[in-house]
Amino acid sequence: MSNRRDFLKTTLLATSALAVVPRISRSAAQMSGSVPGNVGARVVSTWDFGVPANQAAWTVLGPGGKPLDAVETGVQVPESDLNNHSVGRAGYPDRDGKVTLDASIMDGDGRCGAVAALEHIGHPIKVARKVMENTPHVLLVGDGALEFALQQGFTKENLLTPESEKAWHEWLKHSQYKPVANSENIDYHQAQQSLGLPGGKNNHDTIGMLAVDANGRLAGACTTSGMAWKLHGRVGDSPIIGAGLYVDNEVGGATSTGVGEEVIRNAGSFLVVELMRQGRSPQEACEEAVRRIVKKRPDAAKELQVGFLALRRDGECGAYAIQKGFTYAVCDAHKQDLLLASPSVYQTTFS
Repeated sequence: MSNRRDFLKTTLLATSALAVVPRISRSAAQMSGSVPGNVGARVVSTWDFGVPANQAAWTVLGPGGKPLDAVETGVQVPESDLNNHSVGRAGYPDRDGKVTLDASIMDGDGRCGAVAALEHIGHPIKVARKVMENTPHVLLVGDGALEFALQQGFTKENLLTPESEKAWHEWLKHSQYKPVANSENIDYHQAQQSLGLPGGKNNHDTIGMLAVDANGRLAGACTTSGMAWKLHGRVGDSPIIGAGLYVDNEVGGATSTGVGEEVIRNAGSFLVVELMRQGRSPQEACEEAVRRIVKKRPDAAKELQVGFLALRRDGECGAYAIQKGFTYAVCDAHKQDLLLASPSVYQTTFS
């Protein structure tokens, strides 16, 4: 897998929606903490590849488009990128060699839709929106989600790319099919260089995106291929409304990244939004949510990553993580390629 700088460069060149995109100022990534609001419309998203995703979303939101359309457009960038092995059609498979995708989308008025363990469809976020708009349900899973997608006109495709298949076969040389904690999260394709830790920058699992327009209306999207080499059928936090994503026009929105099991246990994104409702800033809300995870499972928290990103309806945003290394991107009328380093509980940098 390419390093983050090379990955971002490839993503920028490969994205047709962004024919000409300025490269990230790496000095900006050294900044941390919250970003003030009252700037009008804004898009925020997780990780370095959030920069080109934000810029795609901005082509919708900037001219006055709907936040819901913006986030759906934006997260399709990493879903389409064949160099991104944690989101979309090039995601690493589970331990059975099957690529299963999860996604959720939510409008600030409470409407939402999601899919989990979806195979053979490269843009799960588009199917999630169809669930929201064309069914009375919130979440469809597995074969039922695929059947629904095909009924909605989506085309079935093979998502296991040659590179992902090669990485899977490499992992099989070391795999042990027993429930050893976190063993499914180790990327053996990179083992000789660095195993990394669960949820780290080379083995994370998600893009979460939040958008607000000039009138304070919000939307969010979250999409992933999940942890590499997971047990078949495993579903993380990304498609779970209230865990990986939650948005409320009265308050703001939140999304998460990292080891989804820890987020689910704490209803993480809902918690962040409710803390903002009680008067916490986006930064303070993310910090409290992370500390609750650490307090409940302090030993486990030392060896995994979870990060939260929050956006208030006035545009102020903040982020916080367990470990150093979580980055998030911010895009508005003033700057479209801002990349920030999140503060964290611990100072371990995931390799």
